[in-house]
Amino acid sequence: MIVASNLTKRYPGGLQALHDVSFEISAGEMVCVTGHSGAGKTTLIKLISTIEAPTAGSLLVNGQNLAALRRSALPFVRRNFGLIFQDQKLLFDRSALENVLLPLEIVGLPYREAVRRAQAALDKVGLLERAKANPVALSGGEQQRLAIARAVVNRPAVLVADEPTGNLDADSAEQIFAIFESFHQVGVTVVIATHDLGCIRRFEPRVLRLDHGRLL
Repeated sequence: MIVASNLTKRYPGGLQALHDVSFEISAGEMVCVTGHSGAGKTTLIKLISTIEAPTAGSLLVNGQNLAALRRSALPFVRRNFGLIFQDQKLLFDRSALENVLLPLEIVGLPYREAVRRAQAALDKVGLLERAKANPVALSGGEQQRLAIARAVVNRPAVLVADEPTGNLDADSAEQIFAIFESFHQVGVTVVIATHDLGCIRRFEPRVLRLDHGRLL
């Protein structure tokens, strides 16, 4: 599913965030990327999700080398990914349902089908009863669950999250990881950058550990 070979990322000014990182993630695996602050976790997530391109090496997803893609092809490739960020990037001028509908509107899904799928996604994360609520009225944990619903509504093959529990209390963090686990159980590949060792011990995903840009 995901194969990285000698993956390297160097930023302007000489900062090298990743050094010759190689690994394989099988389809349907749940993997956590851990490490100290600045270890390269977020950079790796950005490379997997095509937000950034590597400086050297290759990164294959389903046999397609993301490092060699033309810029024009990236929007189509990104449809295979569900992306979740620590700051959620929710739209506060729309309801919860409208936030989840947005990815389906972009791909042109008929409205009635889009609403049905958005409601199903909200139900999956336990927010169907809050569909009409504005995100500002939701708790931090609910906002993160809303972000997950939006990420999975297009039924992506890969779910990628960057520190999704970083701003949450322990109970909310465990609820978020339980949702990731439920998607993993139905065959979605889940990759999470996290320092939440408690949830890692609780759910026992496979762990990739980074240290100053190198895979241990």
